[in-house]
Amino acid sequence: MVERRMNPLVKWALILFVLVSIILNVVLICIQSGRAPKCSAQRVHPLRGKHNERSGVFADLTREEYLQVQRYMVSQKDLDISTKQNTKPSENFLFLIDLSLPKKADALAYLDMSAAKPVREATVVVFFGSRGHIKEYTVGPLPNPTYYKARAEHPINARTVTVGEYTQIFQFLKVEVFSKLGKLLKESFHVGLGKDLNPFEQMPRGVRSGDRTTWISFFRDAAGMYIQPVGIEVQLNHESVNSSDWRVERLLYNGQYFQTAEELREKYDAGSVEKIVYKESPDYGSLKPKTKPLQVGPQQFYVEGKRYSVSNNHVLYMDWSFAFGLSSLTGMRVFDVRHKDERIAYELSVQEAMSVYGSLTPGMMMTKFLDSSIGIGRFAHELVRGVDCPYEATYIDTYRYIDVAAPVRFKNSICVFEHNMGQPLRRHFSDFFHNSYGGMVNSALVFRTITAIGNYDYMWDFIFYQSGSVEAKVHATGYISSSYLVKGNRRYGHQVAENVLGNIHTHFINFKVDLDVLGVKNVFQTKDMQYVNVSLPWMPDHYAMVPELVENQLKTEQEAALRYGTKTPRYLHIASNQTNRWGQQRSYRLQVISFTGDHLPESQPEERSMSWARYKVAITKHKDSEQTSSSLYSQNNIWTPAVDFSKYIEDNESIEDEDLVAWVTTGFLHIPHSEDIPNTVTVGNGGGVLLRPHNYFDEDPSIHSPDSVHIAPGTEDSCVNNRMACMAKDTCSPVLEPFTYHGFEGVMRFDD
Repeated sequence: MVERRMNPLVKWALILFVLVSIILNVVLICIQSGRAPKCSAQRVHPLRGKHNERSGVFADLTREEYLQVQRYMVSQKDLDISTKQNTKPSENFLFLIDLSLPKKADALAYLDMSAAKPVREATVVVFFGSRGHIKEYTVGPLPNPTYYKARAEHPINARTVTVGEYTQIFQFLKVEVFSKLGKLLKESFHVGLGKDLNPFEQMPRGVRSGDRTTWISFFRDAAGMYIQPVGIEVQLNHESVNSSDWRVERLLYNGQYFQTAEELREKYDAGSVEKIVYKESPDYGSLKPKTKPLQVGPQQFYVEGKRYSVSNNHVLYMDWSFAFGLSSLTGMRVFDVRHKDERIAYELSVQEAMSVYGSLTPGMMMTKFLDSSIGIGRFAHELVRGVDCPYEATYIDTYRYIDVAAPVRFKNSICVFEHNMGQPLRRHFSDFFHNSYGGMVNSALVFRTITAIGNYDYMWDFIFYQSGSVEAKVHATGYISSSYLVKGNRRYGHQVAENVLGNIHTHFINFKVDLDVLGVKNVFQTKDMQYVNVSLPWMPDHYAMVPELVENQLKTEQEAALRYGTKTPRYLHIASNQTNRWGQQRSYRLQVISFTGDHLPESQPEERSMSWARYKVAITKHKDSEQTSSSLYSQNNIWTPAVDFSKYIEDNESIEDEDLVAWVTTGFLHIPHSEDIPNTVTVGNGGGVLLRPHNYFDEDPSIHSPDSVHIAPGTEDSCVNNRMACMAKDTCSPVLEPFTYHGFEGVMRFDD
């Protein structure tokens, strides 16, 4: 028998393969054994409170409730209502369905005294183009409505421009303007028939009540269109609900005015106007990254599960609880805010966002945007995981019905997360005599939505701190509004790109703060300081200037209307008549963070629609009839407002031992600069109001937080009072949700 021998080369190859396999397995075993376990997806420690199902009294309408209301209203044949999104202005259109908030007394009785649940109702707004007016209705009871009650009536020209009207406007401009200016469009803008130009409107639409005459500026159809004006503007009269009656009143081209498109064409062809010569520009409006991403930035995750809980429209976090909602018109709001089950605030809500612009050209010259008339909450689209909110935040869907054919779901449009604010909430290192360290990380709960209203994006935050404070704040980002640079326009801003002026403008934001400090019988106090010249007790002939506390209680609404531009006390308090352990009145302080510009002079006819912006803080007696500081109709009927906030103060009611509401105005002045290209950053562009306990507690409530840290000599490595010392042992890797995005599903569309 012939002995078969293995080829030496094959033999050594096999030996090498076996050795490599063994080494790889050893490495994999070491990696697996050293890999951190997955962090707990479940809550390790129990919540401090229980969810309150009664919070549903403030819950937004469900999809089914929207549909029930829509079907019920359409079934009323005498109303003759259309729900098609391209409904013409001359027809009757069901524009809005939203929750009708219950009367406060009824809600409190239900929440606190087990009274009957308030009847659930909806607000419905119908634009009756065929009848020449707008009507508001209350519809109920939900979810199966059996009645509708007329509430208010408004002139038809107070209506918001709908998708149906926009469709007709775009067609009108194409036929009556751009079809007549083919040569100009090609030579000046390198486009044809306006198909590559996008419109952006001036508001309000005219100069007097009843006007509906809008200046429309045109921008290049490119990323960041709002910073790419081309130099042509058109004034359109669309007062009639019938588009056949519409007309062009004048045009602006390169700073020159013309009565008709025909006049502009004739003078352009004759060479008697200063022409705009097309010049290709760089893509300076795009937000696409100019550098490839190298690595992921710092992330935050939950080592022992989330310490908060969201159930339906109710949130629990540490000692806090609150109900929430998102109004299509006014945006984010929370109700029944409690600390250790003691109500701090009945309502904290966004009311209005307003901007006043300066320019030499008409598209921006008269512009005063009042965003609730368009819908602040309407434009709360999906939040991007890991960018708009931390990756591991809790995301909540919302439904809305405004200028649509059916309720629209906006996925992940609210986020909730606990956040390390990046600095200690409090700390002290004791260096003298008794050595120790005591401190606490500033972990807080953030409730957020972001609304993209045209060019601007507003980030709205309600933040709940473990010290018992609540903060309502807003940051602005997005694109600035701009106008074509013509001679003399630099007085109204800075040039930010080729032929582009970033227009100066104000941002005013109004919040409603309905504080209930130990009940609904509160007073409004102010505190400040003054220097007094005091004789020294041990040297009577010597004096010193010593700061002294100055306290006052304001008794009427007019006394408590604290205007911008006047000296106001630094400490503003909603106080109860109860005292803490030390005999001090228990109160919450309103601390306003603001950098507003000047308010529009009250002599201007448009000012009445924004009269809330006169006041840094205004205190009024609560009334269910004074639910909001602005209205859906403020923008388009700005001269005869449906809500004039100054009227809330004119009756000058007593605010002593009453249910008080604080209306807080914050914001900032924006003088655009080159760093606003392509996008305005949130840093430094915002404002807010901080609600801080002031003698409300006997001590800082965060001293009872499990986040507190204490280190004494000899205990540096102990985990007893310092969980940070255990972090190296407890290290785990996060359990991450997959990244998804559906934000484009809810955008405005101008097709059927």
